[in-house]
This record gives sequence, structure tokens and C-alpha cells, in this order.
Amino acid sequence: MERKTTEPIGMKIRQARLPVGIDQFEKLREGGYYYVDKTELIEQVIEEGCEVTLFTRPRRFGKTLNMSMLQYFFEIGMDPTLFDGLYIAQNKDLCDAYMGRYPVVSISLKGVDADSYEKARAQLIRIINKEARRHRALLEDEKMDAIDRELFVQFLDRQMEDDTITSSLQELTELLEIHFSQKVVVLIDEYDVPLAKAYENGYYDDMVLLLRNMFGNVLKSNDSLAFAVLTGCLRIAKESIFTGLNNFKVYSITDQEFDETFGFTDAEVKAMLQYYGLQDYFSVVREWYDGYRFGKADVYCPWDVVNYCSDHRKNPDVEMKNYWMNTSGNEVIRHFVNSMKEPHMLTKSELEMLVSGDTVTKRVDEMITYKELYASMDNLWSTLFMTGYLTQRGYLGNGYYRLAVPNREICSIIIDRVLVLFREEA
Repeated sequence: MERKTTEPIGMKIRQARLPVGIDQFEKLREGGYYYVDKTELIEQVIEEGCEVTLFTRPRRFGKTLNMSMLQYFFEIGMDPTLFDGLYIAQNKDLCDAYMGRYPVVSISLKGVDADSYEKARAQLIRIINKEARRHRALLEDEKMDAIDRELFVQFLDRQMEDDTITSSLQELTELLEIHFSQKVVVLIDEYDVPLAKAYENGYYDDMVLLLRNMFGNVLKSNDSLAFAVLTGCLRIAKESIFTGLNNFKVYSITDQEFDETFGFTDAEVKAMLQYYGLQDYFSVVREWYDGYRFGKADVYCPWDVVNYCSDHRKNPDVEMKNYWMNTSGNEVIRHFVNSMKEPHMLTKSELEMLVSGDTVTKRVDEMITYKELYASMDNLWSTLFMTGYLTQRGYLGNGYYRLAVPNREICSIIIDRVLVLFREEA
């Protein structure tokens, strides 16, 4: 782990700033922010060699920062000094072969959040427009003929037709391959956020069709694709979003591969607390923010740890806070609360077991669709697990896990948002 500062030579080295809300790798590395080195992910992605890789993790576990890191590593014209002192820089052969060698198409869909299909579609168009503008140098390329330039101009149009939207990423990779004479890396962050918002707002089927066609075009039978990496919260394979991909690999929170690349480990948290003079508070930080089990790794939520250090480094005795719950909408808990009716009294007793530190045995289905997330109590348990409200304490076979509340923070959410309803009804 390198702690980079921006102080001029000869001046006193200042303490690295805390990257609260910083999810852009270049800004973090150049801005003197504390960075927990996750560049081993680059090595693992290359060694696995999958054409399309999907990582599913709960929100606030570093997905966007890791995707930004991948972009800055692979993209032609990147600054190699951003990786000085990091794990990946030790692998010189790999860096020589891959660093800065690819054109990259990189989009994030987490900003597609609208109450109607028309508004969501317009937001998606703006995301495509933004990525096209990033590559506008293509318009000056002598290798591009008039037809290619006319095609590229369509990606800048705010009134884009559906067929242009769905073919945009695939055709952009074609144009980039012409320009650079090199196949293209595609990065799609938070691919399922538009589906979650569409389900909540009643335009789900339209959004599924649009994304299915867009992803299918860029990820399936695309001769200009080197490889692609996607992130999301859920796998949603039953949606047929990724139908027909022959080399599509999913790494979820139950897989051992990549289990330490999202989230902070014990050693990383100890080092961070030591750096900010908070080492005496390690046990309380672990009690509040540790406890997630990804594969065989026990990890902390990075958002919590960074915010804790930010709030406590000048006043360590400030009251502990629930950071994770307040970062975005909490539809999962809302649906769970709405399901708390009289026939589910067994669920009340199970929740009481969970908040007392015990486990419950449930079958987890990682393949449910957004339409099915809240359709039954069994599906709700799976949803709570996949979205980070519960974690696992052992696999029993046939899809069954011992589920547990990961830490004090999530325990307080269940007590304050769910069990309080039973007290009010008593």
C-alpha cells in the first residue's frame, strides 16, 4: 500500500487525505489520498482470461473505484506513474505486455435513476454521449472514412434512436479498433442499476429489452472486443440479459476467487487505523463494520471504514455512526418491512435470533430476477443476503447457507427499521 502525497520536495509530508466519496483512480492517486492497494485484481483478471467477467457485490464495496483502476491501467495514453509503488508494478512482464496497450470503452450506469422509461432512456443516451465525447479524436483520424465519421456523430446525438443506442457500444469498439489497430476493452459499471430503478417505477420490461440488445451487441460475437468486465449488485441471469455468451464468468459473494479484491481485509483496516492514529479503536471498528464473508475472506465495508476514519481521527470518542444505510435508497428493507404481516411471525423470531448473534439456515437463490426479489419470503432472504444486509457463516450444500447479521451497523438497521414495527403493533 502506498500513501501518496502532493507536498513539494523539502516541505513537511502531510498526512494523506481520506478518500470520502472518491471513486476515480486518477484523482485518488494524484490528489494525495490514502489508497488501499487493490491492483492484484488486474493480475487476476488477466490470468483468468475470460472474455466477459461479471463481479457482483453489494453497494459501497469499491466496485466503481476498481473499474476506474482497470481503465487507467489498460487504456492507451494512461499515466504509468499512477501505479508506482503498487502491487501490480512488481509484475514488470505483465505491465510491459498490458499496461496502456488497449483502447477502452468505459461507462457507468449507476446514474440511470428515473421515474419513467423516457427519462431513463434519455439518461442512458447522455452516458453514451459522454463516452463518445471522450473519444472525439476519432473524428480527425485519417483512417476513418466519411461513413465511419457519420456513424460516430450519431453517438453524440441527444435524440438517438433505439437501434443506435443498442448498437452504440459495439460500433464504438469497431471504430476504436480501426483507429488504434487494437481490440478494445469494455468496462460497464453497475450494469443492473437501471433494472432496479425500472422495476421500482413500472417500466421494467422496456428497460430489460433495451439493455439486453445493447449488451448482446457489444459482448456477444463482437470481433473488436478484447475482453469485458462488468459489475453489479445482482446476477439476474434469468433475465436473459447475457443470453448466448460462450465465455461469460460470474464471480459473486459466494465465490472464493477475487474474494479480497472488493472490501477491506483485517490487515488493510489495521494499517489504515495505524496510519491515522486510531489503532486503539480497531476492536470497535471490527465490531461495527466487519463481518462480511465473501468466498472465504472476511471483509469490511470500505465506505464505513473510510468515513469512520474521517469522522474520528481528530475526535476518536465521537459516537459510532451507521454510514452504509444512508448512502442510497433502501428498497430491500422497505419491501421486507411490507412483508411483515401476521402469517410471517416465524420471521420475527428469526430476526430476533439474528440480532442476538445467532444464525438462520436459508436456501439462497442467486439467479432470481428483479421481478422475483420480493415475490416470496424465501426470495427476500436471498435478496437480503446478496445486497449485504446478511452474510453467510457456512455453506451446508444444495444452496443452503447459515445466514447471519454481519455487524453492529446492520444489526441496528434491523432493530430500528424492522423489529420496531412489531413493538408498535404490540
